[in-house]
Amino acid sequence: MGELSGRIERATARGGAITFLHDDSAERVTWSQLHEEATATAAGLQARGVGPGSHVALLGPTTRSLVTTIEATWLAGCTLVVLPLPMRLGSIEEFVDQTRRRVAGADAALVVLDPELAPFLEPEAGDPPTVLFSDLAGTAAAFERPVVDESALAVLQFTSGATADPKGVMLPHHTVLANLDAAAAAAGLHAGDDVLVSWLPLYHDMGLMKLTLAMITGTDFVLAPPQDFLASPGRWMEWMSAFGGTASAGPNFSYALATRALKHAGGLDLSRWRVCLNGAEPIHPSTVEAFCEAATPHGFDARAVFCAFGMAELTIAGTFPVPMTGMQVDPVDRRVLEIERYAAPGDPSVDTTRRLARLGRPVPGLEMRVVDAGSGSLLSEREVGELQFRGPSVTSGYYRRPDATADAFDGDWLRTGDLAYVVEGELVLCGRMKDVIIVGGRNVFPEDVERAAETVDGVRAGNVIAFGVERGKGREGLVVVAETKSDDAGPLRQAVTRRVRQAIGLPPEDVVFVSPGTLPKTSSGKLQRSLCRSRYLNAQLQPV
Repeated sequence: MGELSGRIERATARGGAITFLHDDSAERVTWSQLHEEATATAAGLQARGVGPGSHVALLGPTTRSLVTTIEATWLAGCTLVVLPLPMRLGSIEEFVDQTRRRVAGADAALVVLDPELAPFLEPEAGDPPTVLFSDLAGTAAAFERPVVDESALAVLQFTSGATADPKGVMLPHHTVLANLDAAAAAAGLHAGDDVLVSWLPLYHDMGLMKLTLAMITGTDFVLAPPQDFLASPGRWMEWMSAFGGTASAGPNFSYALATRALKHAGGLDLSRWRVCLNGAEPIHPSTVEAFCEAATPHGFDARAVFCAFGMAELTIAGTFPVPMTGMQVDPVDRRVLEIERYAAPGDPSVDTTRRLARLGRPVPGLEMRVVDAGSGSLLSEREVGELQFRGPSVTSGYYRRPDATADAFDGDWLRTGDLAYVVEGELVLCGRMKDVIIVGGRNVFPEDVERAAETVDGVRAGNVIAFGVERGKGREGLVVVAETKSDDAGPLRQAVTRRVRQAIGLPPEDVVFVSPGTLPKTSSGKLQRSLCRSRYLNAQLQPV
């Protein structure tokens, strides 16, 4: 199968290019030109004493320099560690602390920094050497091609930390290539025809692997910084239209933001979009349907919706639907699901039915099963249990965490920690095992509570966290924490309580409102329920 740098080099002959977007500018660079620059940068890395076996950590925004250095790291035979950036300005101290922990935990031999971020990481005793992106440029003629084994570690991808401390997922070259080849086959990627568009951060598995897929196939790729999308979500649709994008991906919340922008947009052409991937967080069918309704007048084909499952421990791609079949929804009886852990078909027209997106079948090479979390016995169709995978795309474990690695595997099966079931061979997710709230013998899924609460006017959509707290004698109470701009919490609290009771048949015991931007989230924007619960119990939340 080879290793990444060899595949990237062979792909440069196909003539594709990467276009860097920022604000209103667009810079097109052929893959062959980028490879030339990366070769010179790899020489600069070698001049600083790093090579096969060395871990190189990169910290910087989405720029041409970052992408060039990503490829250069693999050319030099090193292991790539892309460090997350802070989501919010108020979390700088936490960002610096976590960055130092990740650098130390990754055993980085060298840290490459963007000049604007260098002041945040002032060198301390015991730190690895640092260098700026701009100081790495060498000469391609000085590059000495190393021998890189396909079993060597290509990427150390830190988990998001949504349910636990971030861990370094080990991804050898053959694992990355197996997964990306499988994803390309399952999505029907055609390097000569497709145009991939992405604004996803390159420190996140979905953003990094999408870039890598384009690199190893020579597919045209349009890359924008995530902050450009967040500042103006309508730009995503403009980029898809202007560059004839055929494939793009985002988490569920990004489609909600794009929907609002589309309602006021004009002159767009989304007719070439054929893989509209929704993943990385729970998929709300209503969000997808609203997006399709807003995008259809602009030529979008609703069959392009591509609801998928992936995770860092699988490199990225886990299950894909058949392209151009649209979103398939499985309506199930909520009460039966919560009490019996069985996905009994439900009437989609009644409130007691929970609509769940079907996420397709395992990509080529992967196997999937659902087992009873207690006994480990294999479950039948529609029985809810723990989702597990095995195959060549699965991580070899967590870096220097034998305890976590042992906990993550059931023999050669990866334990995902997700509750799921299978219907007609397709995956359906219910929620995270750690997040389930047990109230009165029911397994309440926090996503259902959060979805209900965020429909209340005054509550910020996508910024609600629900969790359970012990109330004595084994009883668990339901708590909702939500962001709001309102300064009149009383009526809003009553409205949330009423809406949650209508949705799940249980009222929350406590509803807390906090200021916008204060709910704990991971570097990729996922809600951190366990951290929010801890802050609630320790009276560390700051209610409005």
